[in-house]
Parts: sequence; structure tokens; C-alpha cells
Amino acid sequence: MFKVFEFLRVALLLLAAPAAGAGAEPPVLVGHALDVHIDPEHGTIAASDRISLPEGLASWEFFLHRGLDPQILAGTAKLMRIGGQDHLERFRLVGEGAAPITLSYAGHIRHRLDDLHEGMGRVRQSSQGIISEEGVVLDGVSGWYPRDPEALQRFDLRVQLPSGWLAVSQGAGPVVSATDGGVRVTWREDQPQDDIYLIAAPFERYAKATANGEAQVYLRRADPELAQGYLAATDRYLDLYSALIGPYPYAKFALVENFWETGLGMPSFTLLGPRVIRLPFILDTSYPHEVLHNWWGNGVYVDYGTGNWSEGLTAYLADHLLAEQRGRGSAYRRDSLRAYADYVREANDFPLRDFRGRHGSASQAIGYGKTLMMLHMLRRAIGDETFVAALRRFYREHLFRVAGFDDLRNAFEAESGRELHDFFRNWTERTGVPEIALSDVHIEKTAKGYLLRGRVMQTQKADPFPLLVPLVVYLEDGGVLEHQVSLNDRSSDFELALPTAAIRVDADPQFDLFRALVPGESPIGLSALFGSQTGLILLPAHAPAELAAGYRRMAEAWRKGSPGWEIAMDSKLEKLPNDRPVWLLGWSNRFLDDLVAGQTAFSLDAEPRLLRLPDGDYPGGDYSLAIVRKRRAQPIGWVASPTAQALTGLTRKLPHYGKYSYLAFAGEEPTNRLEGRWPVQDSILRVWLSDRRPDLVPPARSPLTAVID
Repeated sequence: MFKVFEFLRVALLLLAAPAAGAGAEPPVLVGHALDVHIDPEHGTIAASDRISLPEGLASWEFFLHRGLDPQILAGTAKLMRIGGQDHLERFRLVGEGAAPITLSYAGHIRHRLDDLHEGMGRVRQSSQGIISEEGVVLDGVSGWYPRDPEALQRFDLRVQLPSGWLAVSQGAGPVVSATDGGVRVTWREDQPQDDIYLIAAPFERYAKATANGEAQVYLRRADPELAQGYLAATDRYLDLYSALIGPYPYAKFALVENFWETGLGMPSFTLLGPRVIRLPFILDTSYPHEVLHNWWGNGVYVDYGTGNWSEGLTAYLADHLLAEQRGRGSAYRRDSLRAYADYVREANDFPLRDFRGRHGSASQAIGYGKTLMMLHMLRRAIGDETFVAALRRFYREHLFRVAGFDDLRNAFEAESGRELHDFFRNWTERTGVPEIALSDVHIEKTAKGYLLRGRVMQTQKADPFPLLVPLVVYLEDGGVLEHQVSLNDRSSDFELALPTAAIRVDADPQFDLFRALVPGESPIGLSALFGSQTGLILLPAHAPAELAAGYRRMAEAWRKGSPGWEIAMDSKLEKLPNDRPVWLLGWSNRFLDDLVAGQTAFSLDAEPRLLRLPDGDYPGGDYSLAIVRKRRAQPIGWVASPTAQALTGLTRKLPHYGKYSYLAFAGEEPTNRLEGRWPVQDSILRVWLSDRRPDLVPPARSPLTAVID
């Protein structure tokens, strides 16, 4: 996730967002020379800002935090209050000459941390701006400097802080010098920016020179080993994306530790929470995503009025690309389709051009998942080299400028020589998802070999989408044939001459299309429950008091994000309802028999408290456990733990493991020890043409990085 993390921020950006596209009026470019004094103990800021406006701009409007009371310190101009919004006031500055104008202002900025519920069990915290003894986190929406949301800016920033503190902003720096009673930290950025950030705390700083700028790490306590891991990863990812897309646009990239849990990307640095940065997998998952945002979102800016393309493109070239390098690209795409199926309903679906930023699992499945699938389909249609060339063109032509989906389309059209208006219109302006099926697949013996015939169909009620449906044909002699069927209407017939008989035909076996999953393709995961807007959580009436209280806290926390869910005691029901998803909590839940009835993938022995899984046996006294299965079409989930303390961590963690069918955790934290999925089955997109049914594997593919290898 990058910098746009509050609804107010997006609203301000949309007040008068800079226009994108060919022939658009370029945004105003404002210069700031900021001298800032921060008093963390009292939560105050005192600043002067020497503002340089473009020649000929006689009137300029900006926002500033309410109560900072700006005054003209130097220059000839008039300053008028003209309104406000939430914690911000709006001003108009009318100049009487071309000379810079200096404003001074001072006051408190100390907003609370607000909980933002993004669905069942998913809570994140944010603040509209905070200056405190723990640290400082300020951006344009905080109103700490005079900001026009439709302008870009370059700046010099000098920050006075207590001794032992450091400030972080974008650009080149820090230059640190001692002063009477404190320290002065200087940053400078000459490239146009869509915001100015100010982060400060008593940091331990680490640095390493790289071929693409300086790698920096700012930690709230000394940890050289952790810092070295991030410095090496920064070097690696800056090198990767500079080669793939174009030169890194900033003088440094920094990992900055926040004092609450965040995952935010700003130009030339990322602000991550203390727990997040110490998770062992972050270096290979979330961290490259934040680095890459310096090309997409913090390098090429987003035209929010026409949709946020940046999150999906970043997810595709970070999260998906790294999975692809490990041979797990198809699994990543399947999980993206699974998330869309579990979290998106007709009532909360929207076109990509309406995506501004993530505010829940459904918006993430659309803005991230659907966008990356659209890009993957485009890549498959035009080829890897052309795809990378188009990205390089887009970056080169729009660096430090605002761009929209149309600009992205223009770059792909220019490099591919194809007209892509209909492709982008269908995938950015429409809602819904195509559904595909195979029909009438059969093989005939001919004088020259064999002839494979069949039909691919789109079966959704909505109009057809433009699709290139991959077919994989497995031959008796061990060969594999790949073919693409153009499917722009309801159905399309295909006919393939084969040298030998075929064993099996698969349609889209590597999940290359944005489409609905069909039964058998993807095993049920916890997201089938976390994505439901209604359901029932059943508490165990006979659990020990401390555990019972822990289960109730879990249920109440999950219901906060999904008010359509009900909570009840298992003793109040005669039988388990079958009309909605159900969570069963605890080993003593009276409906455990319903969880295990009719299935063979696992077993539960309630008396010795033992879960038997394909991966082994897991005693309930040693592990916190979670399982989901389907009883016909109904998702049923179960969570049990030996301690109430472990339930606190499970409450927070389980919503982030939605793609898994079963999990085991150990300890009070608790720490994940097992994650797994039920086996996949045959589906309607797989047709066997032989009685022999060997294990068959789709052809291997090269990752996108093969273009630069």
C-alpha cells in the first residue's frame, strides 16, 4: 500500500486533481523553503515557509491545519480565509508582485490514532497527523505546510528537533548539524512532488551506498543485523527495478520504523510498523512492493479522477513477479481470483476507473487483483518484450507527472502497434467477471493423425468480455501443445490437428484470465468466511471461563468489521443452521460433529483434542488451530486454542491467512507452524480423453525478468 491511506486525502486530491493526458494543462509547480521547529513534548510546530509561485500566478489557494494562524512574514500579498474542511482551513493568497512570499505559522497538531475496520478481523490505524513524544508523522493532509492539492512542489526543508532525534523526508539527505539545545536536519528535493512528508523520532540510522542511490534504515532501537538485511534488500530491489523499468528517480530509499503498525510508501522511503518490519517474510513480500512504488505512484503520479492504476501495477511487478520467479505465478493468480470470488459481490463491485485506494478486502480484490490480472492478460497478448518496452515508455514519458489509465493505454498501443481501446474499456469501465466453460470436446482419428475439436463459451449473464483463452493439450507421447482461442462472443469453436492422440485438454490451467473460478479449481480458504457479509459465530458454552472470555473477545472483534454477523452460544441452538457461513469456536463446541461429517480430508478427536491432517497430527494442547470446509455449499470454519492469550494473536492474524484451508500456530504470540490447502479436484475446464490419468504439469514459463537477464 502506498501513500493514499485516508478517505480525506483522496477527497482533497479530487477537489481539483491535476489533469492527465496529452494536451492537459500542466499542474502548478510551487517552491517551498521550510524552516520548521518541532516540539514533540507539547505536540507543536512553529514554521516559516518561503513560497515561490509560478510567474503570472496572482492568486493561489491552499490548505493549512486549523489553528496554525498563518501570517505574512515577508513579501507583498494579502491572505484571506475562504473556508474549511474537517481539521483543515482553506486560504487564498493574492500576491502583488513576482517576489516570493514568506508565511509564518504555529500551533498544535496531535490527532489520535483511529481504527479503520476493513472487514471481518481486519483493522488498521491511521492518524490525520501527530506530533508526540513517541514520534512525528505529518503529510499534506495533516496540513503542516501550505498545500494546494492540485499543485506539485519542490522544497528545501530544515527541521529543528530535540537532541537525539532525526527527521526523514523525501529527496536527498539528511544533513545533520548540532544547534543550541537540539539538532537541525535538512532535506532537499528538486523534482516535482505531489506532497511533502515529515517523519521524526529518536532514530538509529544505518546507510549503504548503492549504484542507484543510498540505502538507508531508521530504527527506533539499535539493531544492526536487522538493518543490514534491509540495506541489502534495498540494494537488490533498486537494481532489479532500475533494470526492468528505468533509472531509480530519487537520491535514496529508506526503511523507516513507525511507532504504530503501518505499511505506507512515500517518495523515497517507506513507513512500516515495528512488528511488520521484524516479520521474516516481509523482505520478500511487502518490502519490494513499497520499493517499487517509487516508480509507480511516487514516481509517475496517479490521476485519481480517472482511477488508481498504481496499486495493481505495483502488485503485478512486485508481489506477482517475485512469486513468478519462484515458479508460483499461477498460484498467485489463482489466489487473486479466489479473493475476488470471496470478497466481491454485485453490491460492492465497481469499475477500475472508480478505484482510488484500498478501504477493505473487496476494494483490494478489485483495485489490486483485477488490475494485475488485466495487466497479465495484456502481457500474454502482446508478449513479454513488448510489455516491458511499454512500461519503460510509460515511465519515461510520465516521470514526476500525473498519469491515468488512458496514458497507460497509449504507451501499450505505441509499443505494440495495436488498438487497445476496447480492451481497456472492457476491463476498466465494466464490473463483473466472465465465466468460461468447455463443451463438445472430442478427438477424431484422421488419415494424417488426430483432430481435436471443441467449443469454449462465456456463460455469464452479462455481455461477453474480450478473452484469449489458453488451451493446454497433453498428448499420449508426452508432448504438450498450447493454443489460444479468441473468445469475444458467447462461444468460439476450435479445431487442432494433432500428431498423436490426446490425454487431456485444460482451459486456462494457469489462471491467466480474470474470470470466475469453477468448482474444483481452488480449494476453500478462510476468506470464504472472512469475505461474507453475514454469518453466525457460535461460542462454546462449556469452555473454561478464561478461554470462553477469549473466544467472546475474538467474536466481538470480528463482528466490529462485519456487523451482519451474529454471535450466539452453541447451547442455544438445537441444530446447526445451513443457510449462512458459520464459525465454530473451541474444542468443546457442541457442533464439531457437523464440521467433520461426510468428509475425509481431516479428523478431529475431541476427547484427546487431536487434529489429524494430511501434514500430520496436531495436539490441541500444543497448537492453536483453524480449519474451513464446505458442507455442500455452506462454509464452516473452526478455531480452537489452548490459551486465551494465543487467541488475541489469532484474532489479528487469521484474517490475513484467508487463502489457506487449514493452519496451525504455536505459542502465545502465536507463531505460524503450518499452512495448507485441501487438494484440488477435476473441474469443468478439464476434459479427459483417455482412461489413463497420469499426473500432468503445465509447461514451465520464464518470469518477466527474463527480458533483462
